[in-house]
Amino acid sequence: MPTYRDRAVVLRTHKLGEADRIITMLTCDHGKVRAVARGVRRTSSKYGGRLDPFNLVDIQLVIGRNLDVVAQVESLHAYSAPLRLDYPLFTAAEVMVEAADHLVPVEKEPAPAQYRLLAGALRVLGAGTTDGPRPAAMVLDSYLLRALSAAGYAPDLVDCVRCGASGPHPGFSPSMGGMVCVNCQPPGTPHPNPETIGYLRALLTGDWAATRSIAPVRVREGSGLVAAFVSWHMERGLRSLPLMDRTR
Repeated sequence: MPTYRDRAVVLRTHKLGEADRIITMLTCDHGKVRAVARGVRRTSSKYGGRLDPFNLVDIQLVIGRNLDVVAQVESLHAYSAPLRLDYPLFTAAEVMVEAADHLVPVEKEPAPAQYRLLAGALRVLGAGTTDGPRPAAMVLDSYLLRALSAAGYAPDLVDCVRCGASGPHPGFSPSMGGMVCVNCQPPGTPHPNPETIGYLRALLTGDWAATRSIAPVRVREGSGLVAAFVSWHMERGLRSLPLMDRTR
């Protein structure tokens, strides 16, 4: 039987029969893949916990008619163990893998940018940045902004998204996709603090140094804007997003 090998982040698992599981993963070269892990639920399974959600693995798969079959797994980074010990980290990781699952809807369609963003976000979530650790909400918001941008939903955080007038502008409209001028803003448009918008720009570009001294109130305001933006522009809402603890 033909086989292939790839690196993958495990997104979710489902029980199959008495001892098997269906593993949904985002791979580096083959996009989203679903595969059967035979006997993984037995205590004697050779896979152990390597196929738990959030883990980064090197995996060999046998091509099947409907679902591929896991032939071999090597653990590269077992992120599931430390993330499960901290509720904010765990819920942030849950939102990340759910978002990745939605943003790569077609199986076996290469999505290397989405894979790199997810693997990098989980690494930062578990180990921090080279500039030091960051709150789970901050890492999550950066991932969501960048993943949506890679999928074609990049927010405009400078110019007016409707008329193109040069910014800065006072309003942020999640439904319109970013900043809006006073002439274009719909009723009820929030006017966030300019520091919050600068903070979101830093998250969007991955400028972690610029987020070092950001005030918690700005992080919370930015999280609200990101959550509204994500809820509006993803076809299905993220069920795990309301569970995210953004108080720490």
